[in-house]
Amino acid sequence: MNKIAIILTLGSFLIFSACGNKYKLHLESPKSIQVSETLKISVKEKSGNPIDSVQYFINGILVENHEAIDIKDYKLGKQAVSATIYFNGEKKQLNNTIYFLGKSAPKVYSYEIINEFPHDKKAFTQGFVFHNGFFYESTGQLGSSSLRKVEIETGKIIQKIDLDRKYFGEGMTILNNKIYQLTWKKKLGFVYNLESFELEKTFNYKQSKEGWGLTHNMEKLIKTDGSERMWFLNPETLEEESFIETYTNKRKAENLNELEYVKGKIYANLWQKNSILIVEPSNGAIEGIVNLKGLQSKAGQDGDDNVLNGIAYDIENDRLFVTGKNWNKVFEIKLIEK
Repeated sequence: MNKIAIILTLGSFLIFSACGNKYKLHLESPKSIQVSETLKISVKEKSGNPIDSVQYFINGILVENHEAIDIKDYKLGKQAVSATIYFNGEKKQLNNTIYFLGKSAPKVYSYEIINEFPHDKKAFTQGFVFHNGFFYESTGQLGSSSLRKVEIETGKIIQKIDLDRKYFGEGMTILNNKIYQLTWKKKLGFVYNLESFELEKTFNYKQSKEGWGLTHNMEKLIKTDGSERMWFLNPETLEEESFIETYTNKRKAENLNELEYVKGKIYANLWQKNSILIVEPSNGAIEGIVNLKGLQSKAGQDGDDNVLNGIAYDIENDRLFVTGKNWNKVFEIKLIEK
């Protein structure tokens, strides 16, 4: 696994004088909690001064029973917790941060190789899609980034355009007869005609940091930016409308890269790792970890740079394909739960 950590925040304090009394208010909440548990938050006054009333909020939404909050339906990750305190005609607010974690440890998977296909070893794979019997691929590196259509059985490139040398190609996906392709640090994406590869329009990233991986769930585009976040974009306006943060029952996972949507779950490569995370799109819970150790060497590569970075799925025939940066093979694999 990648190096992963949770930033924890201590309880917040407020100390001041009101009507001659020195109030010491403290918002008490856990640093992190699994969503299968019941959350309790409270305000304490350390000097015994009276409090008239308190209102509690999670992400700005009022919660009624602050001593037994059901959080099972919340998204995972960073949450803003606050309390508005009323006393002696005064009103003050305290703020905390809590991290919501998954309810259980991820399942662990290995793999079985079903088939092997040739792959261009000069292709620095950044995006990988199966569509209507062909592979579509976005490749990276400044000066050699491209978009291509590839014959599966032979690895032959049958259609290709090169990106301007200033762009580093990243993730791509196909939705409604359009190809969507990201670039890395230019905060710019491209939309092409599926048949002609003609550029139809461009779009900017407004909230996400960079362009890494891209897939879709038939309704929204799903994008990674190298952090723990997955962004959901409107495919027409290309606006980033929402996001999830990916967490196990213990910690977050960063450096999410190339993506594929498979049977209602998001499969995500980890940068510089030969592994895949299986993520629940409704809340960001990491439900599975796939160890693909061994494929890199079978594809003629080693080291941290030329690792796994391509996931494609054939919905009609239930086939899962993976490849990597400068790999000479594409593998059709079957996941095996340990």
